[in-house]
Amino acid sequence: MKIAAIQMVSTGDLNDNLQQAAALLDQAAAQGAELAMLPEYFCLIGQNDADKLAIQEPYGKGPIQQFLADTARRLKLWIVGGTLPLTATQADRVFNSTLVFNPQGLCVARYDKIHLFRFDNGVERYDESCVLERGNTPVRFAMASRDGHRWQVGLSVCYDLRFPELYRSYAQQGVDLILVPSAFTHTTGKAHWEVLLRARAIENLAYVAAAAQGGVHPNGRHTWGQSIAIDPWGQVLAERAQDPGVVMADLDAHMLVQRRTQLPALEHRVLTEGTP
Repeated sequence: MKIAAIQMVSTGDLNDNLQQAAALLDQAAAQGAELAMLPEYFCLIGQNDADKLAIQEPYGKGPIQQFLADTARRLKLWIVGGTLPLTATQADRVFNSTLVFNPQGLCVARYDKIHLFRFDNGVERYDESCVLERGNTPVRFAMASRDGHRWQVGLSVCYDLRFPELYRSYAQQGVDLILVPSAFTHTTGKAHWEVLLRARAIENLAYVAAAAQGGVHPNGRHTWGQSIAIDPWGQVLAERAQDPGVVMADLDAHMLVQRRTQLPALEHRVLTEGTP
């Protein structure tokens, strides 16, 4: 299966971001992608974290969701919609949600980011809990590639990457591909991004793909980028350092089975949840 991880440098202008996303999705489809993933906050990185409240949408309705549905249908492409702000249970919060649209333009999966980022090194300060309501449920979906193989795909977002128990739960459910739309800071990305992604691939014997924000945004925020695809052996298949673009990768279902047969580590677990 051919997939695309799309890298962006989103701005505070929703229409500008949707136009940028459309052009990159067109590129991905033209290069033969069957599934394309947008980055976290693809639709808006505003001057302030609270700016996303103004463009929030109820689940199932709104211009951002309509854009994703229409584009998936037009390109006959599976689209993983990075994240967008969906209305939450608290008036001053939104969910940071990944929506998955099939080639018919139907939304088949929703994942609300579970782990909310907080970081303060005295220079940079982030606290997503000020504007986000966290999700609480891991989500996976199934899709068939053009060759007929059925893939199990697990969803996660950015800071989730630091919590391996989420990905282990996906491995236990037979997930073949893990997706990680992200907006890692330059500081944390430089230190930890690639090693965390490769670890999640190796320990779960699964493909991992991450679509990232990558550059300097109008609000001054500098995101790490390095959108990437990694195979179940931890080898980097393709990547892009910075700036908008499309990272293409071919996933081999037979190789996935071969690696899991050669090294059946997922069958060798001794310490599990509840083990004293």
